Amino acid sequence: MLARPRNWVAGWGLWKAPAAVRRYVLAVSALALVTSVATAFLVPVSQRDLLWFGVLAACAVVSIEMTRQIERRREYLKHESIAYVDTKGLWSFAAVLILPPLLATAMVVFTYLLAWWRVWPSQRPIRAHRWVFACATVLIGTHAAVAVLALGMQTYPGLPEPALPAGLLEMGVVVLAGALRWALNCGLVMVAIALSDPARPVRDLFANFSQQWLEAGAMALGLTAATVLLTQPLVLAAIVLALVVMHRGVLLHQYQHASRVDAKTGLTTVKWWRTVAEQALDRARRTGDNVGLLILDIDHFKAVNDTYGHLAGDKVLEAVARELAGEIRSDDTCCRWGGEELTVVIPDVRDGGNLLEIAERVRRRIKDLVVDIEPGDTEHGERERIRVTVSIGGALFPGDGIGTLDELMMAADTAVYGAKTGGRDQCRIANYEASTEQHQLSPRSKADS
Repeated sequence: MLARPRNWVAGWGLWKAPAAVRRYVLAVSALALVTSVATAFLVPVSQRDLLWFGVLAACAVVSIEMTRQIERRREYLKHESIAYVDTKGLWSFAAVLILPPLLATAMVVFTYLLAWWRVWPSQRPIRAHRWVFACATVLIGTHAAVAVLALGMQTYPGLPEPALPAGLLEMGVVVLAGALRWALNCGLVMVAIALSDPARPVRDLFANFSQQWLEAGAMALGLTAATVLLTQPLVLAAIVLALVVMHRGVLLHQYQHASRVDAKTGLTTVKWWRTVAEQALDRARRTGDNVGLLILDIDHFKAVNDTYGHLAGDKVLEAVARELAGEIRSDDTCCRWGGEELTVVIPDVRDGGNLLEIAERVRRRIKDLVVDIEPGDTEHGERERIRVTVSIGGALFPGDGIGTLDELMMAADTAVYGAKTGGRDQCRIANYEASTEQHQLSPRSKADS
């Protein structure tokens, strides 16, 4: 009888992961098990508690069933380098507040099992270890929240006191418990992501991190659900409906993000970049401001592909794109134009000299870049350290013969050609006479860009 479960566990993708990841996942899972057992019988379970558990579980079933197709689409669109967020936590956080620890633990496990069974039925053997690990991180956060609530609330398990000032203090305890639960869950997952790919920049872990507000919203709804359950249980139907609407809104945001971001570089797509650039030019026509445009061409990029292979070339392209995105302001927008060319539109540029300063800072930053290529990403199967330079051409709008985005692009492209024929690893600005050597560069600062 034990052969089948053993074979099922043996098929997990976890066992193919790096040793550090395996040890970490197993340690977190063991800690979740220990804390679950340690808190299980701190508060006795009554028949009333079982009734409330049943109501919350029924709401979880309905909400997961109504949103499972949306969750599948969201999972397809998610970024692999950030902690994934969903709203199962609504029901488990409500359980943390008003139910004994044993039932709070049971609610976490129940919602994860239900979602695993209904959302991804065809991929259970492959994804099981991820679901177990994710559940373990939530359990650890749940038991930490239980400790905070038990120490800080006289009414635990239950709602904060309605009277002030005691009620205000206990509400602060609830907020602290929710924040700790989120921080442990998110932090433990991010450590696992970092261990699985040590070469990944730390900033990638926080890409699109604003989605974590969805978790905050889910916990706020969890507090609302707990309150409604103890006062007007029939109103829980409205919370389920609100949850479905939230899911659809998040899915729409993810679709928009996916349509605007180039999968290889993380920069914007050409189509979205042109939309932003046209808007910047329209605004400049109204205000009389200048808009700068830079085109970056990676020098000898074909030689990188021919020498090390296209996988290595892709890694170089990704690294250059990260450096470009790290140097420009949040108001600037860059995209992969095609091949080894990147473009960036820069609103509110003072003059050609200012645009040259920006281009020079980007050029120097990329020249200092060293791209570490793993053996599996090179044709020769050896670790490589690759350095590249870029030739940058720029143009300013409005300018002589520059009245449209296409004319601005043409002027910048001509400037790139001049930089490459002039020896590469240099910057040229259309209709601007100062050369890289002659121009006095300002200190490196995004604020001045």
